[in-house]
Amino acid sequence: MTDGFIKVAAGTPKIRVADCAHNGAQVAQLMGQAAQQGVKVLALPELCLTGYTCADLFLQDALLDGAEQALVRVMEETAGLDLLAALGLPVRANNKLYNCAAILHRGKLLGLVPKSHIPNYGEFYEARWFAAAGTLEGEVTLSFAGQEGVLLSPDQLFRCAALPNLTVGVEICEDLWVPTPPSARLCAAGATLVLNLSASDEVAGKAAYRRDLVAGQSGRLVCGYVYADAGAGESSTDLVFSGHNMVAENGTLLVESRFDEGLTVSELDIDRLCYERRRLSTFPPKGPGLRVQEFSLTVEDTELTRPVSPAPFVPQGELDRAERCDEILRLAALGLKQRLEHTRARCALIGLSGGLDSTLAILIAAMAFDLLGRAREEIIAVTMPCFGTTVRTRSNAEQLAQQLGARLLTVDIGDAVSQHFADIGQSMRDHSITYENSQARERTQVLMDLANQREGLVVGTGDLSELALGWCTYNGDHMSMYAVNASIPKTLVRHLVAFVADEQGGELGRVLWDILDTPVSPELLPPQDGEIAQRTEELVGPYELHDFFLYYAIRWGFPPRKVLRLAQQAFADRYDRAALLKWMERFYRRFFAQQFKRSCLPDGPKVGTLTLSPRGDWRMPSDGSASLWLEQLKRL
Repeated sequence: MTDGFIKVAAGTPKIRVADCAHNGAQVAQLMGQAAQQGVKVLALPELCLTGYTCADLFLQDALLDGAEQALVRVMEETAGLDLLAALGLPVRANNKLYNCAAILHRGKLLGLVPKSHIPNYGEFYEARWFAAAGTLEGEVTLSFAGQEGVLLSPDQLFRCAALPNLTVGVEICEDLWVPTPPSARLCAAGATLVLNLSASDEVAGKAAYRRDLVAGQSGRLVCGYVYADAGAGESSTDLVFSGHNMVAENGTLLVESRFDEGLTVSELDIDRLCYERRRLSTFPPKGPGLRVQEFSLTVEDTELTRPVSPAPFVPQGELDRAERCDEILRLAALGLKQRLEHTRARCALIGLSGGLDSTLAILIAAMAFDLLGRAREEIIAVTMPCFGTTVRTRSNAEQLAQQLGARLLTVDIGDAVSQHFADIGQSMRDHSITYENSQARERTQVLMDLANQREGLVVGTGDLSELALGWCTYNGDHMSMYAVNASIPKTLVRHLVAFVADEQGGELGRVLWDILDTPVSPELLPPQDGEIAQRTEELVGPYELHDFFLYYAIRWGFPPRKVLRLAQQAFADRYDRAALLKWMERFYRRFFAQQFKRSCLPDGPKVGTLTLSPRGDWRMPSDGSASLWLEQLKRL
């Protein structure tokens, strides 16, 4: 539960239709198994104490009494469990029968939530036996399962005293399938986790639709959603049930299972959900007050089983990655296409170094010119060799321009920079920051002046990771007329270039793969034995770590403690704790100190979930202090 993580589960017990004692024993056993696995919130299926398929047996007092007695035994047997559980059973009230979820905690019945929408179509004849929650008038309390004053109402929430951000709402099966599900009202009133107790029969193709419903609802409501489905123990007279259990969070399906009884377990990040709700101005403030029942759970570390990708900006899975890479390239190209059309630029100029970022920029430019129906010869690839340029990168730049059909222009800036050093009294032997930045600024000046000569537009090459770290020369490569890579982090740049290499193959693919194999470097220091002497990641740290820190610290606002915990999970086989802390400190120091560069960035298209544009996702004072974040790092 620390850091906002809570382990949840959907469970499907192996039941016997109408055998309440057996079903209660199965439920209690499953609750015990869940508690042993560290689960704190458990959803079980609709009417699981009786079976959903009891039909007219629901009108028999023997079955209804048996369900209530089974619930009592379940509460007695699970009173020692540190667990909130919701399970289904029929409940009599005011001469009607209600399909209810019983909410249990440490041997106590916290409340009964009746189903709001009762189907009566196709194979579902629930209205024959059950009344909808809307038929209840006023506040109804019952004497039930040995307790007095048990609230029977759909308008109640269950809040954890030890973790106030954890507030649970409950709906039942059909409630999710209607135009306005009760979960919308529950989440507007403060629920961060919705449990759905379901008995949804299985027919071909239905699982995909059900999956979309659950994931979509969790995304619309920015909540966790646990869906527990009835399984094979139900009657097979006319229907088959698959036990399709799911756990979703904010639009993402974390885990699911089908055709199997037992538990489907994952962890929800409740604090992340609350952060996103604060960030989204369209998410409603806490709505109409519902009755809140409090419960308590023991605060402890939650063992994480949910996947933590070491590359959170990179699409997971080969099929999804290919589709997403193509989409990102097209979005960036569409942005550049619009800017070229609007400015009526006669050409696009790109400083082509033979490195990853400028490679991606010219690939995007080529796509933009194709979309415009213009010749790629109007892309001018400018190589500007100087003191640190190696034969390998220069050759790759030249071959890349040739393969793409761009016009190649070489401007050796060595003499211009040497003259500039003489003008300002900079020794050629002094390889300080001035030595490096003078070259970067000269290259930008060359590009800008060439653009003036040719009525062109300078396409920027700097990526999101460099902007986060401030690893760019102010008014050098920091500046352009349109920055196509500005919202693409370095880890994703690599995948995009690799995607094009695989797609195109041939000589172009060979050049791209050699560029991918070249160390990341600005090449501003003289080579050593003809090889690159300045390796960026040896200076600022591994980009895979910085991109990870950027995603969780900035996109999701996680504190350093939580970022470190996730990093240890994601990079357990690559970096120890000391290395992670070292580079985290570097990240926070540079991120805060370099904001002034981000405060005056050129335009560029947003293609992912995060940009650092001062006009978009990130607005921060240039003199903001990092002391709070660094102090927490020291304590770690």
